[in-house]
Amino acid sequence: MKDDSGAELSGRRRAIADELRRLEESAMYSAQIQFEAAKQWRGMNLVLGLPASVLAAVAGATALADATNQLVAGILALMSAAFGAILTTVNAAHRMNQASAAANAYLEIQTAARQARLIDLPGQDIDEIRATLAELTARRDEQNKTVEPPNRRAYKRGSKNIEDGGQSYEVDSPSESDRNE
Repeated sequence: MKDDSGAELSGRRRAIADELRRLEESAMYSAQIQFEAAKQWRGMNLVLGLPASVLAAVAGATALADATNQLVAGILALMSAAFGAILTTVNAAHRMNQASAAANAYLEIQTAARQARLIDLPGQDIDEIRATLAELTARRDEQNKTVEPPNRRAYKRGSKNIEDGGQSYEVDSPSESDRNE
């Protein structure tokens, strides 16, 4: 078996290269799924936060405008409080930030695994590259322990992003000059 540069790989190096590819793929999917989860939490924050703010403002204006509208103002204030309570309980802003941070951590792992496989593996001592693999695996495992599991929608949308080329780079596509050679 040959690596991406065309050099022949020994059995152990081939196994490390395969494992680095698995790590890249795992991190790639995890990152995209967490980005989708962050988008969902951002949306939830807006869906709950905006009505809470608007209802509070309208309730205050209604109460000040006419004393006979106290019932309407009270109902609006209660609705605003309910939206605020749900927003506080769900904690969408915090979850959005956590999902974004997790996604970026997975991207770091993905990049480091790809660089280890493509750049370091061919020339690095086998024990050194094995240590790199172990360190990257430990980082991924630690991230997996702390991240909130994604919902089904985030999983499907993240996977679709990848299938649609959301993780592809132009440099990895054969250029016109490469195809003509």
